[in-house]
Amino acid sequence: MAPGIPLATPWPRLVGLTSDTTETRSRWMDVQDAQLVEDLARPYRAATAIRIFMSRGASAIPALVEGLQHPHAEARYQCCRLLDRLLTADAMQPLLKMLDDADPRVRTSALHSVSCDRCKTDVCLPTDGPLLKKAIQLLDSDPDAHVRAMAIEAVGRSVHADPTSEAAILRTISADPSPAVRKKARWYAPGGKIHERSEGRRQKRRSQGI
Repeated sequence: MAPGIPLATPWPRLVGLTSDTTETRSRWMDVQDAQLVEDLARPYRAATAIRIFMSRGASAIPALVEGLQHPHAEARYQCCRLLDRLLTADAMQPLLKMLDDADPRVRTSALHSVSCDRCKTDVCLPTDGPLLKKAIQLLDSDPDAHVRAMAIEAVGRSVHADPTSEAAILRTISADPSPAVRKKARWYAPGGKIHERSEGRRQKRRSQGI
């Protein structure tokens, strides 16, 4: 290790409390959470903070939800990414609010977090309601192509059952200014490879009574 670099950065000292009280432990945790969220905004510390949050599992969710309001976009982005893996029903509404974030990377990450089933094990993601309405809005008018591309996945989850979803995908194919976004939309349209694959899975679940 290079000279002068400390092995660890100590947490701020809490004056007036003994270390063996419940109140002290609670306040230490608050300090740790706040520092970890701050570290998410710093590239040279973010990896360590991410590992710590992931190791804590569901107990990290309150701190990550609070971190969604951080003034630094990088911290908000990383909180969205972590909630993608640790998502519970309690975090769904705060993540939906992030679809209006000023930073396109945050919007993209939030969209992925609330629409990707592959990353989840213990939560059922919605396919309609406020999420679908907002995803269609982003698909139609978000200025960032990456956001629109991610919105395709959220809208595409409902395309078999909801005519407005299919119409939004078809509008994207004909009108989106980005060739990459138009190409992705074709995968989710009737006849597209993802549309056909997901329809096959849907029919299989129906035959199994799921």
